[in-house]
Order: sequence, then structure tokens, then C-alpha cells
Amino acid sequence: MALIASTNVAGPAAMNALALLLEYRPLVFFHLVTALGALGLGIVLMLRPKGTADHRVLGWCWALLMGSTTVASAFMRDFQMPNWMGITPIHALTLLVAFMLPLGIWHARRGNVAAHRRTMRRLFAGACVIAGVFTLLPGRFLGTLLWKNALGVMA
Repeated sequence: MALIASTNVAGPAAMNALALLLEYRPLVFFHLVTALGALGLGIVLMLRPKGTADHRVLGWCWALLMGSTTVASAFMRDFQMPNWMGITPIHALTLLVAFMLPLGIWHARRGNVAAHRRTMRRLFAGACVIAGVFTLLPGRFLGTLLWKNALGVMA
């Protein structure tokens, strides 16, 4: 939070906060970049035809982004949230993704398209959309970056 306390101009402030994040918390920056990549690519995958060679290539890229995001999250700590030795309730999502991502790939490799579709849609909804919404809550880094610095909504 201290990384963004001194910024108050919309565009430059957001860029300054991201630059400071990269400098002081590179793991969090990496997590942010891979998560945003997974969100964007996931939307593309949901809108495009399924079962094509492009879908397979983009799907593997999405799985790589999700896996990278998950590994990074396993090493992130937030001592402002309720936790046990640095492990917070959000780490349950890390475990869930670590289980569901290989499961979804396994379904696809076995030809169980319906189970693959169901698993990947749930994974996208939970890990990209719902987790992303919680990330934007006021008081969290990205929430403060968006609501206060970028939009000027919070005091």
C-alpha cells in the first residue's frame, strides 16, 4: 500500500505505481501480468471456435499463464489478511487451480470434451473473473490503484 500512497495523478500515477511494484515486488508484478494475460486470453478462447488447432495452441498458452500465476501466488504473502504463517484463505484458490488446471487438460487429452469445457469454464470464472473482482476491492493494491489513483473515486 505504501507503494501508491504518494501518487495522485491518474495516468502517470498508475504507471508510477506499476513501476514501483515491478521494482519492489517483482513477484506480485509477475503475478499481475500473468493473471491479466490469462484473463484476456481466456476471453478470446471463450469467444472463438473450439476444437481447432488455434484453440489448442491458445489453450496451452492460457494454461501456461494460469500455471505461472498459480505458482507465483503460492509464494506471495499478505500479513494484513487473516493468515496462518503467511498463508491466507486466498491460498485455497491456489490449491484449487493447481488441481483443476491439470484436471481440465487431462479431460481434453482423454477426449472428454464436455468435462474439459465444464472444468475450464469454472476455472476461468473462479480464478480469473471472481478472484479478479475481489482483487479490485478498496484497500487491496489493485483496488486502490484503480479506484483512487486511476479514477480518483476514493478519498
